[in-house]
Amino acid sequence: MAANASGNRALVIVESPTKARTIRKFLGDNFTVEASMGHVRDLPSSAAEIPASVKDKSWARLAVDVDNGFKPVYVVPADKSKVVKELKKALKTAEVLYVATDEDREGESIGWHLLELLKPKIPTHRMVFHEITKDAIHAALQNPRAVDEQLVQAQEARRILDRLVGYTVSPLLWKKVRPRLSAGRVQSVAVRLLVMRERERMAFVAGTWWDLKATAEKAADQQTARFDAQLVSLGGTHVAAGRDFDENTGQLKPGRNVILLDEAAATGLKDRLTGRALTIASVDRKVQDRSPYPPFTTSTLQQEANRKLGFTARTTMQVAQRLYENGHITYMRTDSVHLSGQAIGSSRAMIERRYGAEYLSPRPRNYTTKAKGAQEAHEAIRPAGTRMATAQELGLGGPEARLYDLIWKRTVATQMANAKVALTSVRLTVEDPESGQTVEFRASGRQVVFPGFFRAYVEGTDDPEQVLDDRDQPLPALEEGEQITLAALDALSHETRPPSRYTEATLVKALETQGIGRPSTYASIIDTIQQRGYVKTMARQLVPTFTAMAVTRLLEETLGKVVDIEFTASMESWLDAIAEGKDAEQYLERFYKDELLDPVTRGEEQIDPRTVCTLDSDRFGPYRVRIGRYGPFVEYDVDGEEKPKSFSLPEDTAPADVDQAFIDELRVKAEKGDAPLGDDPETGEPVYVRTGRFGPYIQLGEQTDDNKKPKRSSLPPKMEVGDVTLDVALALLALPRPLGTHPEDGEEIAAGIGRYGPYVKHKRTYASLKPTDDVLTVDLPRALELIAEKAKRGRKAEPLRELGEHPDGGQVVILDGRYGPYAKHGRINASLPKDTKVEDVTMEQAVALLAARAAKKGARKTTTRSTAKKTTTKKASTAKKTTAKKTTTKKATTAKKTTTKKATTAKKTTTKAASTKAATTKKAAPKKAAPKKAATKKAPPAE
Repeated sequence: MAANASGNRALVIVESPTKARTIRKFLGDNFTVEASMGHVRDLPSSAAEIPASVKDKSWARLAVDVDNGFKPVYVVPADKSKVVKELKKALKTAEVLYVATDEDREGESIGWHLLELLKPKIPTHRMVFHEITKDAIHAALQNPRAVDEQLVQAQEARRILDRLVGYTVSPLLWKKVRPRLSAGRVQSVAVRLLVMRERERMAFVAGTWWDLKATAEKAADQQTARFDAQLVSLGGTHVAAGRDFDENTGQLKPGRNVILLDEAAATGLKDRLTGRALTIASVDRKVQDRSPYPPFTTSTLQQEANRKLGFTARTTMQVAQRLYENGHITYMRTDSVHLSGQAIGSSRAMIERRYGAEYLSPRPRNYTTKAKGAQEAHEAIRPAGTRMATAQELGLGGPEARLYDLIWKRTVATQMANAKVALTSVRLTVEDPESGQTVEFRASGRQVVFPGFFRAYVEGTDDPEQVLDDRDQPLPALEEGEQITLAALDALSHETRPPSRYTEATLVKALETQGIGRPSTYASIIDTIQQRGYVKTMARQLVPTFTAMAVTRLLEETLGKVVDIEFTASMESWLDAIAEGKDAEQYLERFYKDELLDPVTRGEEQIDPRTVCTLDSDRFGPYRVRIGRYGPFVEYDVDGEEKPKSFSLPEDTAPADVDQAFIDELRVKAEKGDAPLGDDPETGEPVYVRTGRFGPYIQLGEQTDDNKKPKRSSLPPKMEVGDVTLDVALALLALPRPLGTHPEDGEEIAAGIGRYGPYVKHKRTYASLKPTDDVLTVDLPRALELIAEKAKRGRKAEPLRELGEHPDGGQVVILDGRYGPYAKHGRINASLPKDTKVEDVTMEQAVALLAARAAKKGARKTTTRSTAKKTTTKKASTAKKTTAKKTTTKKATTAKKTTTKKATTAKKTTTKAASTKAATTKKAAPKKAAPKKAATKKAPPAE
């Protein structure tokens, strides 16, 4: 029976406003649905949030009592105080409470924190569902449960463990590498995976081999069919290919019985075989069944969206969150590949209607979850409900439509018939006239005999050379013993490729395969390591920075187990065990002291910062690559000089791309920068072109103790160092240059180069130059045109995005401001976090940012109002106590006279009364001020 069958006033608490709006549509008037905006309570994020009661404790910075059972200290963040206040207010009128947070560990934890904070005295139920549809919501109301304390303990242990690692290890990085770095239980292992791959690339030595590619022809049906074949053997011995080489030496692997062709041998063989016929030695044809892929889990959705849509893991989860909260897909944080009977039935009905009965699998397919410790939601990601509506039918557009379409196709494909693919392998031979050896080529073809589930879905691949779709690559009909024409023969050179760097898709796959972390956290992990400067994305590859190389080396040498892959995976098993009832305290005690505290203490004493911040490799030759406070640089010794010389490495350089030749080239440029272009005719000082952390720049004079900040100017975009002459350098140093005056107000207009590139300026209006404009030649008419365009944009203030209606009413939009994009609701503006893309912002994020901004503004206003009120009260009180009876009579008389005067004299009369009042209280006030001051000091601070 439903817990609210009697019609009692019910409060339902979910995480987000979007989710709340969707659920409200399915509930009656006696339900109030409010959003907690995520977590309402957490460990302190800064020293300012640490409660005064624990600030004197040795463990206060951790906010975890490591001396007493690892009890956490939770606080309500400043930006959540208003949310909590509103929830408490809503709870006062409710007769039953439903905690409807997500059905996973984190959702369970949020629900537990809500109950701990709100302390409800009414019947309370845990309401869980994995899709937001009318049927699912009403079913959840019919079957409430209690909060799962074991799931909560598992999540809290995870949170404490992450805090212990981060807050204990990060200070070591600050001391030994550079400030403001961070470490994390899963974050640091993810970085290590990337670093290990980069080291493999640094150690890689390319191997070279040659082979032949034959183009064969066969006439059939009045047409000529052409296909390619690859040389595979000579005289029965295989010809070397990439798999036969050792990537660390570039040589053939020991024990390989292969023929290594060089250019001369390959070219000679080509010349001898040209014009000869090929004989079909064998034809092998077989038909394979291809089964559809399992439905999406969090991990596989992130991988496939990265491959097919180019989405980052973060974007995928944000878009999926919106789809879930709007009731379009089931819960998107899940390890399960299970599909409900309802979903299977809906999919099969859709297949029969859309594709026909022959495309339906003979029987329903049920998938089994194989992921170790799978526990999140209990169904795969699929379209919600039973309609199986398409993205077009739902009216979706943009990223939501593309991701939903991917989920729809994958789900439908699971219940479709197997695809049948015919694979043909053909051996072609010809005799070498010089040696008499048999030369063998091989060709392969592929043809889809029956598309089956290919009609709906084909999975992407991480190999860019692999075919991504179901197009046929057939061979013509060939018979054993048949002779065909050798139309062309090419000798080709090949070079082995280093191990591929990780993409987001392959890193997610590696983390899941190794059992590191949880798929629901992968998006935030990848986002964090990029924001912390450990990883850069280049051509969709995740490239570790030099900082990542140094940090990983330090952690490997100091806290081996913390970044050990197997050990980190075993920690996940232990955390899973807590969810099943195992006590956490003993494990936390051993891990904190043995694996964290002791190694960090030793590291602080023994680790040499210079050593861990130096990258060693034979690739560098006589050079040393080091990581400094301001980025990577090259250091080298010069004969006859005591101090080593150095120059910066470009910020976007991948460690494995640096070798001696690369450094030699940079050194030439750096040393060229030491020689001045010439002297400034006005000051007589030398003018240099130099390269710094952020690229090349012009400098006037030397940097000395007396001249700590010599005049500098950046180079305009697309200008190369080699293009800079003395005249150009002097012109850049003279920026900003005046262009004339504005025709409307006579104010000066100038052109210059700033933080965001070249610009023209009028008063406080800055307009960026277009790529076709040159800051050294742009004239006044062009500047006026750019400034007018900027002013026009400013007046219109067209939104970059419209997010929709705020929970409190009114539209939320994203606008472009002087300091970057910001969210706007009513009169509240909130800047977007750095590096946040406009298209990635969700309504939930925008509402949270606006609430935090409003809270800050509210706090300032409240403080001002409170101060004013307090001052007024104090004055009134003082006046009341210190004014004699005679004075009071006089004041009353004055007031009576004042009322008979005209309104125009009111201000003057009020001022006179105030003066009389002040004069009357002047002597007595000091006598009474002390007690009031003391009383004020004891008053509790405002919440």
